[in-house]
Amino acid sequence: MESDLSQAFQEELNCFICMSYLTDPVTINCGHSFCRACLHLSWEDSQLPVQCPTCRKPSQQKDFGTSIVLKKLVSIARKASLMKYLSSEEHQCVTHKETKRIFCMETRIYLCQLCSDSHEHKGHKHCPIEAAAEDQMERLLQQMTSLWEKIQENQENLEEESRVKSLFLDYLIMREEMIRKVYRKWHAAVCEQEEEHIECMSNEGNHVLINLKENEAMMIQKNKQLREMYQELMSMSQEPYVVLLQGLEDMFRRSESMQLSIPQGLEPELAALPITGLTERSNCFKVHISFENLTVFHCKKNLFNVMRRFNSRHQHQDTSLDPAGIYLASWGSQYFVSGKYYWELDLKDTWDWAVGVCTNSWFRNSNKEVETEGAFLLFCVKEGNHSSLLTTNPVIRHYIEKPLGQVGVFLDCEAGCLSFLNIAKSSLIYRYPNGTFSHAVWPFFSSGETKP
Repeated sequence: MESDLSQAFQEELNCFICMSYLTDPVTINCGHSFCRACLHLSWEDSQLPVQCPTCRKPSQQKDFGTSIVLKKLVSIARKASLMKYLSSEEHQCVTHKETKRIFCMETRIYLCQLCSDSHEHKGHKHCPIEAAAEDQMERLLQQMTSLWEKIQENQENLEEESRVKSLFLDYLIMREEMIRKVYRKWHAAVCEQEEEHIECMSNEGNHVLINLKENEAMMIQKNKQLREMYQELMSMSQEPYVVLLQGLEDMFRRSESMQLSIPQGLEPELAALPITGLTERSNCFKVHISFENLTVFHCKKNLFNVMRRFNSRHQHQDTSLDPAGIYLASWGSQYFVSGKYYWELDLKDTWDWAVGVCTNSWFRNSNKEVETEGAFLLFCVKEGNHSSLLTTNPVIRHYIEKPLGQVGVFLDCEAGCLSFLNIAKSSLIYRYPNGTFSHAVWPFFSSGETKP
């Protein structure tokens, strides 16, 4: 009867997925309990809501706290099995005929009390076998937790690299079409410079794509290695305590070494290729814009941070914790309804900036949620050591090098379009399509952080 009860008790401490003792047990909403690692692997490719592996009931969360009571019960059962194993006659101390209850941390062997006091082992560090086993299990669980975080990081990087590769391909197509339109606006026939420009851009773009694909392949390989290591640790966590005490140092070293080098995403960027005569033609319409109208925007979110988050490689991050949207902005003293106008701004001393035009209703609405409807702007936002260019309406990330110094803004009210120029390179950053806007617009400028 007692044996049946003990067996039934142990069965209740088994995971339904791996059928071994629960390791770092978690109890989900429906009441069923599993190893944390088993749930990680079972739910990894599933979107919320996930289903219980036992009863199929849905759950709106994947993360659960450790079940402390179950963890203690499993520990008691594991230690009982360990001591039963060591108390058997074949594992008793041969010299003193006593049960081995002490673990030598240096030689990693089991000792009876008399052996631990002997001259051979007296200078070594000892501890009760049960405590040594618990410590080894905790080290193993910590290693698994750390490794799983790296698996998730690498997977996010892999998904983002695939997304960036797709966006970059789309960008190449859009930019080629835009460049061709600019050339053909000035030349009725296809000119030699246009083809040279497109060929140079295509070659550079293909080189960037090769790098992206190679980096993606590295991430896939890393993903495989990390998962194999995790499976190895997971298998070891299901072993009896007596196996864990044999020593896992080599396994821990391999796991830690593997976590040191997680491939990071690339920042694809094209060179700013010059277009002959671009700035000269624009200068024919040059005007002086006086940015005297200064205002402080009080938005629920900081506009530069919103654009930074949009550009972030991990866009799921919550923007609600961003500081309030308080930043300086200014607009020209004159609005434009018709005609063509060109002006330049010097931005060499600014990290974050935005230039372009906006409608009267957009910048007058200073208490709004952050939005860009009515604002046709080129943003430069800094993230770490890299700066990115984005335009609004719609928001587009531009994989082109950042202008150093002056930026030109060409406004064509008749065509309803706007262009941004890299003055130093005589290069086109972006040109909005014809008919983008039809209302009166005001020149706009805003700056964020200033270089020291």
